[in-house]
Amino acid sequence: MKRLSFIKTLLTVAGMGISVAMWLSSKQNRIKVQNVFRDLKSKIKPCAFEKNKNHPVEKGGNPQPYDLPDNEMVSEGAMYSVKFYNENMQ
Repeated sequence: MKRLSFIKTLLTVAGMGISVAMWLSSKQNRIKVQNVFRDLKSKIKPCAFEKNKNHPVEKGGNPQPYDLPDNEMVSEGAMYSVKFYNENMQ
């Protein structure tokens, strides 16, 4: 009797596994599952950026042509990387 119950359980689990594998063979269904797991993960353990709504950089990626101190800082930073490359790589 126990053996028959074990075989039924094994066949049920195998059938469910085959059904899930066939359902996940479609790319749309895989994307849906990935989105569900990503949302679930973000609800359980939110990222540092999701916790903090105030981002530290307000003008990042949006340079103003008349903001001279900011433009000077950017040009100095660009020259530093070029100087570093020239000293170490050449």
